[in-house]
Amino acid sequence: MRILHLVLAPRLSGAEVLAKDLAIYQQRGGETVGVTALTPPHDDFVALQTELVANGVQCLFPERVHGRVGKLWSLYRTVRRYRADVLFAHATIPAFYARTLPLKVPVVYVMHSATNDFESLMFRRVERMLSRRARAVIAVSPSNIDDYVGAVGRHPSMTLIPNGVDMARFARRPLAGIDDIDGGAQIVQIGRYTSVKNQLSTVHAFERVIQTVPEARLLLCGVIEDPAYHAAVGDLVAKLGLSARVSLHGPRPDVADLLLESRVFAMPSRSEGHSIAFLEALASGVPVVASTIRPFSFAADFPGVHLCDPDDTAAYASALVAALREPRSLRPLGGLTLADTAARYLAVAHEVTKRMPRAAVA
Repeated sequence: MRILHLVLAPRLSGAEVLAKDLAIYQQRGGETVGVTALTPPHDDFVALQTELVANGVQCLFPERVHGRVGKLWSLYRTVRRYRADVLFAHATIPAFYARTLPLKVPVVYVMHSATNDFESLMFRRVERMLSRRARAVIAVSPSNIDDYVGAVGRHPSMTLIPNGVDMARFARRPLAGIDDIDGGAQIVQIGRYTSVKNQLSTVHAFERVIQTVPEARLLLCGVIEDPAYHAAVGDLVAKLGLSARVSLHGPRPDVADLLLESRVFAMPSRSEGHSIAFLEALASGVPVVASTIRPFSFAADFPGVHLCDPDDTAAYASALVAALREPRSLRPLGGLTLADTAARYLAVAHEVTKRMPRAAVA
């Protein structure tokens, strides 16, 4: 089967990382797989693109930024040349573009959003027009289904497939203490710089943490999606006098190493779909402090996982201090591995291509 994954922009973010992992897994499993996008790759995607190519996955990315019509034409030509049997459109905007085109290839819309895209009147109207152009809709969390049904109505082929983590990359990490590693008191938060990821609450809590654990350090890294928010985080760090203890980085491809080098993983998100970063932290065994939002509730009873209200600075800081004193843990992630997720995506691909001629493209 010829599978094509479409993302908005090749970058170090959740939907794009999942598409990369799925593509490699499917290619290794004997499928012919490509990845394309609406925009050229970001600089931070170089290592991931190298990994894709090394595993035989075709990278079919635009060489320059196009306007709306140019994006449509570029995508149309890419899909026709690739002769895809099925196209997985990861996230709402790529799914809009794929379903606007006069293509016969089955399109599967994958809902990754951490927020409700259909709060936008324009998005609701467009999705209502294009809904049945999707042969199937995959939601990565129950909240995605609730948002879709509430705004658009139930799609005839809608399924919940949680994201999965590559256990070979993350679960092989040592479960012993890491006091002998430089960074043994490091707290790390990985995620886009945007208000929904809530880095400001982590900085406020960290000010209290160092009153109890003065050797603690905080590392924040992720795509700078909202430059104003990123600047606000930096300003708060300076205002609180934490510049010597807090580091702000952009996106990092070495997430497994960051989790190994850190004592605690923080994720105070206000909203999530089904976070890849959260799963990676669970798989690594590192103690986790996260918000009490619905997508994290499945891990509430896992060892070394603390769920709290990050707006309660005292409670958030207390959870971080407690986590800094805990060892790493083994956690049950059955059904949440990359192998589990890839198998379910392939089942959807087989289902939507039933009775379809191979590479039937307009």
